[in-house]
Amino acid sequence: MNTYEELKARGLIAQVTDEERISDLINKGEAVFYIGFDPTADSLHVGHFMALCLMKRLQMAGNKPIALIGGGTAMIGDPSGKTDMRKMMTKETINHNVECFKKQMSKFIDFSEGKALLVNNADWLLDLNYIDVLREVGPHFSVNRMLTAECYKQRMERGLSFLEFNYMIMQSYDFYRLYKDYGCNLQFGGDDQWSNMLGGTELIRRKLGEDASAMTITLLLNSEGKKMGKTVSGAVWLDAEKTSPFEFYQYWRNVDDADVVKCLKMLTFLPLEEIEKMEQWQGSELNKAKEILAYELTKLVHGEEEAEKAQTASRNLFAGGGVTGDIPTTTYAKADLDEGKDILTLLVDTKLAASRGEARRLVQQGGVSVNGENVVAIDKTFTTAEFNEEAALLIKKGKKSYHQIKAD
Repeated sequence: MNTYEELKARGLIAQVTDEERISDLINKGEAVFYIGFDPTADSLHVGHFMALCLMKRLQMAGNKPIALIGGGTAMIGDPSGKTDMRKMMTKETINHNVECFKKQMSKFIDFSEGKALLVNNADWLLDLNYIDVLREVGPHFSVNRMLTAECYKQRMERGLSFLEFNYMIMQSYDFYRLYKDYGCNLQFGGDDQWSNMLGGTELIRRKLGEDASAMTITLLLNSEGKKMGKTVSGAVWLDAEKTSPFEFYQYWRNVDDADVVKCLKMLTFLPLEEIEKMEQWQGSELNKAKEILAYELTKLVHGEEEAEKAQTASRNLFAGGGVTGDIPTTTYAKADLDEGKDILTLLVDTKLAASRGEARRLVQQGGVSVNGENVVAIDKTFTTAEFNEEAALLIKKGKKSYHQIKAD
């Protein structure tokens, strides 16, 4: 099976401009391809994870990735998939986020000489002259055609700003510059970016008389059609300070039965033959498949040692083995705990609940236990006197979310 056929078999390919051309480039290791990442936070998240894995796969097959950091486009904001305009960020915040992205990407992509490039579109977008853009780029875009793009249609009723309307032009210009400056012949992106990507291939054709290609990656959706990578407390981040290795492991350990094989195919580097055998697994065997998924992905992001620790901690909890040091922990001053903390405060402070109202509902619905005992009173208070033999309070929300409280 060649590289392109494997991408199809893993369910990664959504739309392509020219399948024969793209498969030929990829299979021969002649693709110089880019994927864009707008630095809207100081960490990459699970939504970026599949793109990073794809870049790694293609680099392993001899192709050359370009990771494009959107230091310029982040100042505008992508309207795709959004119901409201994004909050404007300062240059300082964007630059800080760019540096964070660079560090995380290096875990997936080999940026050594000639193997890959990491570029920032701020290098050309911020110096553009508005009149020059209007004259050199503007004539190649039809407003009527732009308004039919899915990324704009869903915003028309609530209001689409002129600022965001320019996003497609800026992204298209990125592809044009990467093609001209670095020989980039292929763009990858999420399936919701199709219109923007076609804009880039069209601009290259009109300005340079050359053909470039685009391919969209299947969005990572669960069996209910919702984007994966979200929890009650927010996004699942690749930064260990924002989402601990244990929490990251637990997220994948707890995916729905219907999603586990799909995630194994799309995100891990296990052989397809091995994964296809798991499609026949039922019952307790599916739990084994989830452990494999969680371990492989945690190893990719946080390294083998952290994956081993997270797996051991998870198995201890499921087996009733108690607290380990790898479970997410909130530490209070001993004096504060001696005075006592009510259960609602603990749930909010540990981010097991987003608000006291949500925490109250969790308790009233019987979804919270501490050290194995169900909590039924919303005014229940805990002190160090309730600590278990590991000198901690182990809070459990539902069947799968854990957090421990310790005193300093």
